[in-house]
Amino acid sequence: MASIEGMTTLIGKNMSGSDLLRELLPVCETEVERHMKMTRDWHPHDYVPWDDGRNFAMLGGVDWDPEQSQLSETAKAAMITNLLTEDNLPSYHRVIADNFSLDDAWGFWVGRWTAEEMRHSVVMRDYLVVTRGVDPVELEETRMAHMTSGFNPLPDDDGQRDHSYDMLFAVAYVSFQELATRVSHRNTGKACGDPIADRMLQRVAADENLHMLFYRNIVSGALDLVPDEAMAAIHAIVTNFQMPGLTMPNFRRNAVLIAKGGIYDLPQHLEDVVMPVLRKWRIFEREDFGPVGEMYRERLAAFLDEMNVKVEKFEASRARALAREARRSA
Repeated sequence: MASIEGMTTLIGKNMSGSDLLRELLPVCETEVERHMKMTRDWHPHDYVPWDDGRNFAMLGGVDWDPEQSQLSETAKAAMITNLLTEDNLPSYHRVIADNFSLDDAWGFWVGRWTAEEMRHSVVMRDYLVVTRGVDPVELEETRMAHMTSGFNPLPDDDGQRDHSYDMLFAVAYVSFQELATRVSHRNTGKACGDPIADRMLQRVAADENLHMLFYRNIVSGALDLVPDEAMAAIHAIVTNFQMPGLTMPNFRRNAVLIAKGGIYDLPQHLEDVVMPVLRKWRIFEREDFGPVGEMYRERLAAFLDEMNVKVEKFEASRARALAREARRSA
């Protein structure tokens, strides 16, 4: 990932990381209480069509064959990418646990969030194996490779950042990532062409939305408490953002299929993820930034202008590609 420049003189001069966690504890307590009132427990086994299951060759049945899958290539790519992303939960848990406290409401959230996230990989894998949607051997081999390499969402800082403030970078990242995952899951459910898969992934997406609300509101509290430092973290995450599947095998191939299929692409990332969160934080309306915060807000605005240009080029390129496909099939 790109490096973060100039952070040594900007972060951590007035408040330590532990001070920040202590000051934000009331926000965390409020968000935990809200989450527990809004969340709904559910059970992965209820979302899997077990009647479709049968033994594989080791138990006297038949091993997987591509003809058994009812999923399109786009749906397969999206399901595999989404599942392997959920599989890498230990990497995300480490980042959150390392940057939060394991005491008080912070510790409760770390455990609760991890437990809720675990259900996502359970239900998606069960669905794919039972319905024979993808090759289970390849899926397991890829899971092993992806979890071994892991994923660190925090941008590389070349040793210049005060890591006592990494908590801000972590919560800024998941504020966007949880929303991105919600968008991807919902669109993947539709792409599967199966009402069971659609219902399952809507349920997963609902979890991701509640998780996004928790992290987004923590960042809101941080913006009120340390606006310049929070703005620096937001700028770093938005301008260096990578989806958590980046390190998995075949990610780029699958990402192209996912983008072409309208499941998750650059326009959606900007319009459905980045901008709604920035608007909620009132990034371009706030009047409490100092010189450092103003600098990073200006840099963020310039980056968003560049993103808009890229979105226009992407949409024009996709339109041309669709027109070519239409002519070939006519």
